[in-house]
Amino acid sequence: MKRALVIGIDDYPTSPLTGCVNDAIEMSAVLQSAGNGDPNFSVLSLTSQDCEVTTVAMNEAVEKLFEGDAETVVLYFAGHGIINRETNTGYIVSQDGKKGAWGMSLGEILALANNAYPKIKSSVIILDSCNSGYLGEIAALRKDTSSLIATGVTILTASHREGKAAEGVRHGVFTEIVLDGLKGAASDILGNITPAAIYALVDQTLGPWGGQRPIYKANVDSFITLRQVAPKIPKEFLRRLPELFPDEASEFKLDPTYEPARDNVPPEIMEITPVDENVAVFKGLQACNRHGLIVPVGTEHMYYAAIESKSCRLTAIGAHYRKLAEEQRF
Repeated sequence: MKRALVIGIDDYPTSPLTGCVNDAIEMSAVLQSAGNGDPNFSVLSLTSQDCEVTTVAMNEAVEKLFEGDAETVVLYFAGHGIINRETNTGYIVSQDGKKGAWGMSLGEILALANNAYPKIKSSVIILDSCNSGYLGEIAALRKDTSSLIATGVTILTASHREGKAAEGVRHGVFTEIVLDGLKGAASDILGNITPAAIYALVDQTLGPWGGQRPIYKANVDSFITLRQVAPKIPKEFLRRLPELFPDEASEFKLDPTYEPARDNVPPEIMEITPVDENVAVFKGLQACNRHGLIVPVGTEHMYYAAIESKSCRLTAIGAHYRKLAEEQRF
């Protein structure tokens, strides 16, 4: 129910590229499985290393991607992109692309994605090519929607409509950040990786002064997970949050039995023996603190909250995950 088409072209007759095939190979490998090795996307890969990625082959593969039922489909392309100024039409360029027949138009791709819903619940288009931000600026292709991007469609591109997509040492600059995000850098507390989180990572990494600016556009009404990795905090502990904090405003009382370290503490504290069960709970609370779910009360560090018999409380995001646990949402 989840499938992906990954396209990478280096071997153009003129203006060859160097990292797009590497981009496609690694993107295929990452999308195929979740962080724990479970199957994720069923991936079809087209690269100029293995075959000639002609206009016909590329069009047929993209059309097939958006056929039939699916939970999520992903189209990833790394290669040349161009805007035909005479017709104001954007293209991803095939290996045999030339003037008048550049490859596949961005309008065609968007039309296929727009019309795939609701058979396909979520369509994600990721383009690492010059001028790729033009996707989604095309005139509306469905008469029954006021949006250029129909329900269920997400677009993530390496550059704006007039921008260039830079190449790095082994990968495109944009794709390398996307891959990092898919491997875990963009995951939430539960290990879910969404297109929006990947865009946030790309945007923050490139910064406001870079020559390359990514574009993110979406019209979605449901949560899209591209990949899952290990949760930042074990789910078993997150499920205990309603037990530890009976309501959102509760404070969890600590004491020296929760902290095993005894560095620079008064003699009376040194004599208090840590309790294994409490130490295990404190370890989970410290993980929650590192990821912004919990803060100590009356001191800056969890260590001193325990040593000084203070307490800790939930943050807004901590209260959110407490509610999810209470509702058995994970």
